[in-house]
Amino acid sequence: MQWTLVVPLKPLDRAKSRLSDTADDGLRPGLALAFAQDTVAAALECPAVRDVVVVTDDALASRELAALGAGIVPDEPRDGLNAALAHAAAVVVSSRRAARVAALNADLPALRPSELARVLDAAAEFPRAFLPDAAEIGTTLLAAGRGRELRPHFGTASRARHRESGAVELLPDAVDSVRQDVDTGDDLRAALALGVGPRTAAVAARLLTAEQ
Repeated sequence: MQWTLVVPLKPLDRAKSRLSDTADDGLRPGLALAFAQDTVAAALECPAVRDVVVVTDDALASRELAALGAGIVPDEPRDGLNAALAHAAAVVVSSRRAARVAALNADLPALRPSELARVLDAAAEFPRAFLPDAAEIGTTLLAAGRGRELRPHFGTASRARHRESGAVELLPDAVDSVRQDVDTGDDLRAALALGVGPRTAAVAARLLTAEQ
C-alpha cells in the first residue's frame, strides 16, 4: 500500500526563525534546506511511499529537491500552510486517482524509512490519522485515505486541533525519527542524537565549528 507525501517548505530565507539562538542568519537557510533534503531522501526510500511532492515557492529548494526525485507544486493560494497543503493534496488526488495522501513535515532530518513505513501502515487503518511530534504539542504527519480530504490543522497546538477534527492519533512504537522535528536548538540536538542524514550532518558540523 503506497502513499503520496506532501511536504511543505517555506522560502529558505524565512525558515527556522526559532533556531536563531543556535544558528545565525547565514546558516539557517542552509539548515532548513538540509533538513528538507534529508527528509525527502529518506521518504523516497520508504517502501510505503510512491512519490513525494514538495509545496514551495523557493527556487533553490525546488531545484535541489527535484534533483532528489521530488515533484514540486507552487505554494498556492498563498494563504498560509494549511491552505497550501489542502491545495497540494487536491492536486495530487486529481492527478493520481484514488491516491492516499499524507502531509509530512520538512524538518525531520533523522527520518528513517522503516519507521515512516510503520507510521503509514498504521495510518492506513483509518480514514484520517496523525502523528504527534516529540514535544507532544504539534504534528509531524497527517494522513488521509482514498476519497478523504486531508483537512490539515497545522500550527499552534496542532495535536489537539487534529484530534478535535476527528483524525485518529497514532502512537506506534519505535518511530522517534518520524516525530523529531526541528524548531529549536534543543530539537536539533535531539535529532543529532538520533542520527541525522548526511546533508544535515554537514551543515551541523559547520555550526559546531563556528561555536568553538
